[in-house]
Amino acid sequence: MPLFDLPLDELRGYRSRSAEPEDFDRFWAATLAETRDHALDARFVPVPTGLATLDVFDVTFAGFGGHPVKGWFVLPAGTSEPLPVVVQYLGYGGGRGLPHTHLLWGSAGFAHFVMDTRGQGGAWNGGDTPDPVGSASSYPGFLTRGIEDPYAFYYRRLFADAVRAVEAARSHPLADASRTVALGTSQGGGITLAVGGLVPGLAAIAPDVPFLCDFPRATTITDRNPYREVGNYLKTYRGRTADAWRTLSYFDGVHFAARGRAPALFSVALEDETCPPSTVFGAFNAYAHEDKSIEVYDFNDHEGGGPYQEAVQLAWLADRL
Repeated sequence: MPLFDLPLDELRGYRSRSAEPEDFDRFWAATLAETRDHALDARFVPVPTGLATLDVFDVTFAGFGGHPVKGWFVLPAGTSEPLPVVVQYLGYGGGRGLPHTHLLWGSAGFAHFVMDTRGQGGAWNGGDTPDPVGSASSYPGFLTRGIEDPYAFYYRRLFADAVRAVEAARSHPLADASRTVALGTSQGGGITLAVGGLVPGLAAIAPDVPFLCDFPRATTITDRNPYREVGNYLKTYRGRTADAWRTLSYFDGVHFAARGRAPALFSVALEDETCPPSTVFGAFNAYAHEDKSIEVYDFNDHEGGGPYQEAVQLAWLADRL
């Protein structure tokens, strides 16, 4: 796919027109207060994996609504002193999968917390966390579930889970809470931006080709799912566009980026039709912390930098932790 979005020099100056709701901060403060009405109850159960260099724990903690959320917690084998902790969020449709698919961060000397994604996992890797909350009519996928009301929207539950995942990871005695990093790719990158705007005291975040950014542009510039789910829903429910935009505005990575309080390493791929580069730059250019950088992959689609970006992340974090 050739370049289809703005030229790179224009991307570097691009500003999103996504309108922030006046009660954005109150909405999220109320959401997290409601979530914290339930005890975190984080449990770490050791599991045998056959991995000689890593210790793995099956995690359960209370997310939004007190619903049980699963995860993996991975440590270098025999760890006895607290380590910097990486909290990872997953891409669209995927689940936490099996422990031996999460080797990088533990092997690099981090405590690694992988959050399962409620209701997802049927597309790849497999998940173990149901979403017990239903919704009104939606287009297949997750991006329109509850879109009629921000309080009912699927991502309200998921972003609240993500904040609680940081709290669960930090609760483990071998996690150094003062050196907590949030990261993820695609949907995981969008969740990372939300966490970066909602959780104080993070050491760094690394959103990789992030999804869930600059909804007004994303849903009109690409015909590729998941963003196309919104257009397909509105094809059926004519006249609901303004309501949909209002709901999505509470979950836009651009607005979370404006509240970013930690150093940030972004990545973008200029041929990415899933998460168009202008939407990623919309969040990057809004990001509030002065220590921010973005890796640009000129001829890649949504795979972005892949293992090359992981190598950049390893070096970048070594300089900040």
